[in-house]
Amino acid sequence: MTFDRNLARTRIIEAALPHVPFDGWTDAVLARAAEEAGYPTATAMRVFPGGTLDALGFWCTMADRAMVETCEADPDFPAMKVREKIAYAIRMRLGPLAPHREAIRRALAAMALPPGIPLSMKTLWATVDAIWRLAGDTATDFNYYSKRGLAAAVYSSTLLYWLEDRSDGQTDSWAFLDRRIADVMALPKAMAGVKAQFAKMPNPFAPLAAKFFRKAS
Repeated sequence: MTFDRNLARTRIIEAALPHVPFDGWTDAVLARAAEEAGYPTATAMRVFPGGTLDALGFWCTMADRAMVETCEADPDFPAMKVREKIAYAIRMRLGPLAPHREAIRRALAAMALPPGIPLSMKTLWATVDAIWRLAGDTATDFNYYSKRGLAAAVYSSTLLYWLEDRSDGQTDSWAFLDRRIADVMALPKAMAGVKAQFAKMPNPFAPLAAKFFRKAS
């Protein structure tokens, strides 16, 4: 039988998750998980040659893929407004991971160390990019980066709030998420209002206004 690398990765991650809250994300945990998943212990290093950081990166990919599949399978998703799609996607990204909050805390701690920072940035960007693509975004100009930067701020703050949330059905987290999205959606309107005020200024202020909006854009 042909060796399925991604299947082995998935099974090892799933077997490791119950152990991580007690033992952390370690090579030993991955080796033990490989054995529990029906593979030789050496398979862990075979499929995750970079050790735990490789495993964490793949776990993030698994969660992103599950989010995308859930959203695409929902018949009501296409008719949602953009802000509703973003909120729904984030809920589908975090909600199913509720049983693994401690494993996520351990993962964030590992990715906050210098060797893990590039992975942290890469996985965050991949998540928010997937969210915006689900929302139908096709931007290729500066908006591509600004939208994902705003989504990264919303997602990250919601993630930290969600990690400590003990409300039924994580309702407090989703209310927090809705407020953050409302704040972000209000930014373009606020900028438009400021720009309109600049337009009413006497001509001597025109160069200042132009300079301001070049920096803001």
